[in-house]
Amino acid sequence: MSKLIQVPSKKWLKYKWYGVIKRFQSTFETFVNLGNRTLTIETGKLAKFADGAAVIKQGETSVLVTAVTKNLSQPSSFLPLTVDYRLKAAAAGRIPMNYFRRERGPSESEILTSRVVDRSIRPLFQDESSREIQVCCNVLAVDGENDPTILSINAASAAIAVSSVQYQWNGPVGAVRVGYVDDRFVINPLRHELEQSKINLVVTSSKQGIVMLEGGANAVDYDLFKEAIKVGYEESFNIIDSIEDLRKTASENKYIPKRLPPRFQDTEIQDAVYRLCNTKLTAVFTDYNHDKFSRDSAVKVVVSGVLSELKDLYPSMTEDDLNQYIQKCIKQVFRENIFSTGKRCDGRSLTQLRNISCSVDVLKPLHGSSLFQRGQTQVLCTMAYDSLDMSLKFDPVAQLISGAKEKNFMLHYEFPAYATNEIGRPGTATARREIGHGALAERGLRPIIPDNLPFTLRLTSEVLESNGSSSMASVCGGSLALMDAGVPVREAAAGVAIGLVTQMDKYGDIASHRVLTDLMGIEDYFGDMDFKIAGTKNGVTALQADIKLSFLPLDIVFEAIDAGKSGINRMLKIMNSVISKPREPKSNAPVTEKFTVNPQKRSRVIGVGGQRLRQLAQKTGVQMSVLDESTFDLFAPDKTALEEAKELLNVWLEEKAAPNLVFGAIYTVKILEVKVAGAMVEIHPSMEPVFIHRKQLDIRMVQDATVLGFKPGDEIQVKYFGNDPVSGGIRLSRRVLLSPALPAFKS
Repeated sequence: MSKLIQVPSKKWLKYKWYGVIKRFQSTFETFVNLGNRTLTIETGKLAKFADGAAVIKQGETSVLVTAVTKNLSQPSSFLPLTVDYRLKAAAAGRIPMNYFRRERGPSESEILTSRVVDRSIRPLFQDESSREIQVCCNVLAVDGENDPTILSINAASAAIAVSSVQYQWNGPVGAVRVGYVDDRFVINPLRHELEQSKINLVVTSSKQGIVMLEGGANAVDYDLFKEAIKVGYEESFNIIDSIEDLRKTASENKYIPKRLPPRFQDTEIQDAVYRLCNTKLTAVFTDYNHDKFSRDSAVKVVVSGVLSELKDLYPSMTEDDLNQYIQKCIKQVFRENIFSTGKRCDGRSLTQLRNISCSVDVLKPLHGSSLFQRGQTQVLCTMAYDSLDMSLKFDPVAQLISGAKEKNFMLHYEFPAYATNEIGRPGTATARREIGHGALAERGLRPIIPDNLPFTLRLTSEVLESNGSSSMASVCGGSLALMDAGVPVREAAAGVAIGLVTQMDKYGDIASHRVLTDLMGIEDYFGDMDFKIAGTKNGVTALQADIKLSFLPLDIVFEAIDAGKSGINRMLKIMNSVISKPREPKSNAPVTEKFTVNPQKRSRVIGVGGQRLRQLAQKTGVQMSVLDESTFDLFAPDKTALEEAKELLNVWLEEKAAPNLVFGAIYTVKILEVKVAGAMVEIHPSMEPVFIHRKQLDIRMVQDATVLGFKPGDEIQVKYFGNDPVSGGIRLSRRVLLSPALPAFKS
């Protein structure tokens, strides 16, 4: 349910380069009820100079999204759309933790959210655009419970809907997050609910069908996951209705350009290009001996010849425009061939997988490794154990949003330029695409990792060859590497990309379609969908649907999930023939053990300023982490190092008879640490360290004890003057030994 109200505001002027337009602008608000929560969308109050702006609020979390357009000097053959999402520390009432205390570049979380917003609105724009579009999502305030990602998608939909660019957009869209808590679906769950949810799914849709899917699940049943998509699709209607009402009311006094006809629709040229290309391209796409590079080369030869003929037929046309007609023809012929033959360009049937080969323990010195090959996509995965101290620590803002302080499982995806026979610049920053693919593969494997592992796990996935679906190959290779390293995974996981080609009727609806299992690069490029799904034999773990159509009906979405389930099960059988369960960890695998200490003796294993923790790491290679007052976690590179560390710890804890100190006696002590105020010294290993003030270290009166030249490990002689009557601490002095005439302590 939604309700629209108009709030009066003052008159204002908006300046355009082509003149001045007077507008009588008002603030409009709409309210949407989603379950037991209310969503508020407002426009006309903030950022009024932008072509479109909307503020959305749920709970105390609010997001401002602006849409600004700019005329291009020449229409672009692709959509020049940029989405930038920022969650600043100020929105959480915090100060940035970096050195300059200023906002820096986008974080990984911000990049992932920008991609989700982009994929939610991009499919509804026309293919060719005469205007550049920039959408900026600025989180104004965050309460730590309501998700700003979902709000950003809906606010972006509203901002574009009330902007002047709406003429080339087939929106609006609505987005919801679907959770599954206590055997019921929850729409836009709060953070604490999401932590208990078995499903975390973002559904963006228009009234015609699904536009974008993104999420993961705890290996839930495939049919239950379908139901979650259906629930999210139906719930998004309320948001779409509200944004449509907002657009109608807010756009009454706004100049909206007319929808432009699409470029490259001259039927005479289209027919001529098709006549010249059809036979030659069909021969290429039905030659099943081609691989990726030979097929591309053959297509380039056809394009070069046809382009020369077209230049003679249409001398007034530019080469770029003629090439656009040719590219459209290539796409048309490629798709028609699938419908007419029922086969794909490599000879496979629509449901057939490419040839798969995989192996484990390919790099024996490593804890775990695997090589996964599917067709011409090859991925090398490696797995490394480390201590819990090496887990990824979140900054305070990320902690507020996610509710987690750290994570001990990471997957890093790398896509070097040589994977596609290109030259790149080594050492450049990780691209947004790599971050997105790595996050998807990590989400696909996270449900199979057992909870409360005493290690930090890092998977790396390096794509050595790429011809489509490298992120899903990373899921397969990552699962193999985890089992090779001996990680007690719950079950194996795999991933597959599902594609789609469609034929439209005269009304713009899908007349017929073909679903393709195990997508290749060329099928992704010329197809209508890249539907990536990861899972186990028991259920879904991750899903990401990049849809290039303006909508996708639910029945096709469900058909893609069924195809994905079938593909995953077939791949798991192949992977299980190589390794079916986690192996025993290698001899070089690290080990961990809890070590309990009497709290009164805790200082003996820590040392002054953590000195003995560092000494333990230097001598044995074992890292010791403090869990509580009496328990430590020992992380050793192997069992031998662990035994050495335990022996050393027991020596430090061994009870040794402490000497009976005699008043006025002189003792030799070892300096443990030098500070500005004085020095910590050790009289005997079984005794607690003693602090000597700088005034008692030397006859010279210094303000900083470090200038006296003492170093840790030095031995000095001191005189014992009993215990302090107030604190009970031991009183030592070196000064009196240097100047006996001066009293050591004033009574």
